[in-house]
Amino acid sequence: MKYHIITFGCQMNKSDSERIATVLENRGYQPASNINEADLIVVNMCSVRQSAVDRVYGKISDFAKLKVKNEKLKVILTGCITKSDKRKFENKFDQILKFKDLLKEQPKYQDKSIVYVPISSGCNNACTYCVVPFTRGSLVCRDHREILKEVKKVVQNGAKEIWLLGQNVNDYTSRTDGSIDFSELLRMINDIPGDFLIRFVSPNPKNFSDKLIETMVGAKKITKYLHLPVQSGDNEILKKMNRPYTVEQYKNLVKKIRKKIPKINLSTDIIVGFPGETEKQFQNTVKLFKEIKFNYAYIAKYSPRPGTAAFKLKDDVSLKEKKRRWKILNSYI
Repeated sequence: MKYHIITFGCQMNKSDSERIATVLENRGYQPASNINEADLIVVNMCSVRQSAVDRVYGKISDFAKLKVKNEKLKVILTGCITKSDKRKFENKFDQILKFKDLLKEQPKYQDKSIVYVPISSGCNNACTYCVVPFTRGSLVCRDHREILKEVKKVVQNGAKEIWLLGQNVNDYTSRTDGSIDFSELLRMINDIPGDFLIRFVSPNPKNFSDKLIETMVGAKKITKYLHLPVQSGDNEILKKMNRPYTVEQYKNLVKKIRKKIPKINLSTDIIVGFPGETEKQFQNTVKLFKEIKFNYAYIAKYSPRPGTAAFKLKDDVSLKEKKRRWKILNSYI
């Protein structure tokens, strides 16, 4: 029996797919060289963005054609799926499954040089646009000893770049030792022998501490790169998003980081067209872009996600206007 995995989503989904592959191979499955040879197709999707959901819909007809050629073919859907999306996909797949214990699996990594290591799953924050607390649940942190063991193993196997993953990595506290926060975890990983680099996504500006900055300065294996999501350059919109910081606080944090790490490369996340976002409020985001001069930005056009608090707000910025704002921000990157 052969399997093929299709992943739509963030690095966390990619990490989950590696663990899914391990689960399947432990059960006797072999990877298919291409999708046409597969007896089992696993679609690992993410409901966070509508674009990912749409891409899964776009694959359904392809799966139907493959089933005509292979009557034994099974197609399974898994991942971060909202209840409303799950209802939409019922009867479209053979099964919709939750892989609850994937963090316990030691994955077979698809790319040995770059390895994604989740340090936590879920989130205790309540950003009004985000479905993660509904799809992945509350924050659950891994035992630091499990993480260190996994990093040591992949480094011994040739990994050159370790990405630590979490919805908010700086919320991390070891499940077995409350004194080990994210800064301490970084120090421990930095002390692991070997020639490798450390990256992490994503921290929240709300609790990006001085201690974490000092750790980034002192830990030589941590790259001079930081992804620091801001989401909007307007305080009123940030409040609507339930992002517990102001633009001024964000700018002060960036100033502090750049003072300590002058050559830092900075990227961010932005949502354009959030409900009620006026032209003036959007221009505040443009102003922030001009001032901060991000090296890169992941810019999303707001899409209503059922179950979130923002879903109750009127989606009153047209798609045409969202595309215009997206294009403007992209011109500054």
